[in-house]
Amino acid sequence: MKTGAAGGFATIDFETTGLVPERDDRAIEVSVVHSDPDGTITGQWETLINPRRDLGAQRIHNISAREIIAAPIFERVAAELLELLSGRVVVAHNASFDLRFLNAELDRIDYRRADDFVTACTMRLARTHLGSGLALADCCDAFGIPLVGAHRASADALATARLLEAFIASGGSEQWDPLLLSAPHLTPFDGGRDAWLARDEVPPVTPGFIDRIVVRIPDVSETHEQAEYLALVERALLDRYLSEHEKDALVALADRSGIGRDTAHRLHRDYFTALVNVVWADGVVTDVERADVELVGALLDIDDEMVSRLLLAPPTRLTSPPTVVLQEFLLAPGDEIVLTGEMSRSRSEWERDLRSAGFVPKPAVTKRTAILVAADPDSLSGKARKARDYGVPVVGEGWLRDLLASV
Repeated sequence: MKTGAAGGFATIDFETTGLVPERDDRAIEVSVVHSDPDGTITGQWETLINPRRDLGAQRIHNISAREIIAAPIFERVAAELLELLSGRVVVAHNASFDLRFLNAELDRIDYRRADDFVTACTMRLARTHLGSGLALADCCDAFGIPLVGAHRASADALATARLLEAFIASGGSEQWDPLLLSAPHLTPFDGGRDAWLARDEVPPVTPGFIDRIVVRIPDVSETHEQAEYLALVERALLDRYLSEHEKDALVALADRSGIGRDTAHRLHRDYFTALVNVVWADGVVTDVERADVELVGALLDIDDEMVSRLLLAPPTRLTSPPTVVLQEFLLAPGDEIVLTGEMSRSRSEWERDLRSAGFVPKPAVTKRTAILVAADPDSLSGKARKARDYGVPVVGEGWLRDLLASV
């Protein structure tokens, strides 16, 4: 074990897909806070981590799959993470939980460590200083430490580091010297590096994607290629949400098919005009229909002037008849539906209601699957990957709720 001058503390916090790393739960966010031996905070780092699977109970950590898509995998952040922990006492609130995930992730990348981490647990320290081992929020309340944004790695790690500082101040820093001096310098990991991506650094969601389609002169697409593109547009808009995977698929199809940006713009306008024609079929545009039309307009980069004009004009006044015929997506009794991710209702409740409506819930995606319903339409689960490979539509939970309400 290589030890030297006391390096201080490294307080960590992981957000995870679940509670059991031994059962394939994964880390999806980590934050590290450095503190001097007297507890003074000197720096903080954080990143999202792409686990290449679904994100578990997203209502707890509030991380979306869209945010995770561009995040580095653990193997590509491990080198920097180990450097941040090297020579320091690793601190966490309920340290056994975070260390289990840290060790499980390191085992997955075959990192061979010569020494175990030297650790301290603020939850255990609370028994000495506060009389009982309390939740992080309760411990922070006892010292007047702010905890804003709980279940976010950066917020929890910073609050824990401040709690550690309070414990050190109340008991004296000299008692920590033996532990600090025993913290090992860790073996470096040579697995390549990607830039860390904090939640606040994820670009805001933008519904449009058409600017990513290449401007082509000349445009070499033909009618059947344009029809294929519109079919993919219609499928992507089923749940009125364009996932990052769907945007990527539309851009890739346009590129393969020789569809340029001008043609894509025209196809979007034709599709949108056809949608408005359907809405005007009964001569009235309701508030719900208006909101739906405006949402589709935003998703397809239709300019506001066109949206307003078509919503004001009944079909008899439209000067440009639509060239697109909408093909409504319909499910039939006996169609197979697969669910993925942790939804707002239990899987058994959804499956019971699907059976009552005449559908067949299935546990796995096959080429017979009619649709995959995901807790997060950007899901990275194995089911979602297979559905995209097979061309099976992936929709959000709200779509399923609306479907069952209409049956």
